[in-house]
Amino acid sequence: MKLKPNTKLDTFLCFHSTNTKRRKKEKNLREKEKMAGVSESQKRQLPPPPSRGPRFEPVDREKTCPLLLRVFTKIGGHHTTDDYAVRGKEPKDEVQIYTWKDATLREITDLVKEVAPAARRRNAKLSFAFVYPDKHGRFLVREVGKTFSYGNGRLDDNKTLAELHFQIGDYLDVAIL
Repeated sequence: MKLKPNTKLDTFLCFHSTNTKRRKKEKNLREKEKMAGVSESQKRQLPPPPSRGPRFEPVDREKTCPLLLRVFTKIGGHHTTDDYAVRGKEPKDEVQIYTWKDATLREITDLVKEVAPAARRRNAKLSFAFVYPDKHGRFLVREVGKTFSYGNGRLDDNKTLAELHFQIGDYLDVAIL
């Protein structure tokens, strides 16, 4: 004679033993927390709110070697992609700046003002664009931010090169408006 397994009883016993193990673990955890002095309010703290995008760590400028940033200025607007088409025949109005990826557009504005008299005008507005090759080798000009000559912090003054996705080797085209 074959015995039929009692599936209801087997299920109950399995559930009961699992529940008992879980309860014991929870009880042990509560006891450990009590001994460690962790209160209920400390356990229920919310995680910090998510940040508003990637924030880049500042560079230690004493220990990190600066990069060469080739800056091309033009009064009235940005250079065209044709101005960068031939390697070695870039626009003549070039300023070479040694800086770091955590440099802000305000810092670069102040450096450009030292060499470009038009950028020193009280009402001058500077527009920044990265110039870089696409996957076919043709240069693209992508506008990334604007500042006033005498900053008030309203525009893109505090944006860093890293936040704007600058890559070493890109050029910076500055239109003085």
